[in-house]
Amino acid sequence: MSSDFEDLLAVNRRYATSAPKNFDGIAHAGIAVVTCMDSRLQPLEMLGLFVGEAKILRTPGGHVTPDALVGCVLGVNLLQVNRILVISHSRCAMATSDDEIRARMAEASGRDAASLIPDADPDQGGRLRADVEALANHPLISGQAVVGGFHYDVDTGLLAQVC
Repeated sequence: MSSDFEDLLAVNRRYATSAPKNFDGIAHAGIAVVTCMDSRLQPLEMLGLFVGEAKILRTPGGHVTPDALVGCVLGVNLLQVNRILVISHSRCAMATSDDEIRARMAEASGRDAASLIPDADPDQGGRLRADVEALANHPLISGQAVVGGFHYDVDTGLLAQVC
């Protein structure tokens, strides 16, 4: 085994002594969040929520990917989710084109990134509205959960409802 992760495992051993336990997996605040994988975003904290209160699904750009869609459907039908927030954010690297992302990846890695399908979108607002509409109209979500689209400003920490 590699020791490349030993620092994290050591921290985890300390964490385990006081980690929340005996959770049932239900979203106790009835919330699911689809947002970006960007480390500047802290979904629970930005919404005043705690462990066990929400389902958090993170994707590049905060886009509703097929996996995120499945997570939302499961959350609504099995885990007591009744509100879904789709959150984009300012200064997102995915608010560009697939060609731009592929070019940056090729430059950074020195390898051909032509087969990569990043699903980037320069029209953040349009993509957000389309993702919200897709969730809101999904037959396994419609009528069971309210879906809203939001934009987070990484410089101010403020969240604004877009749709």
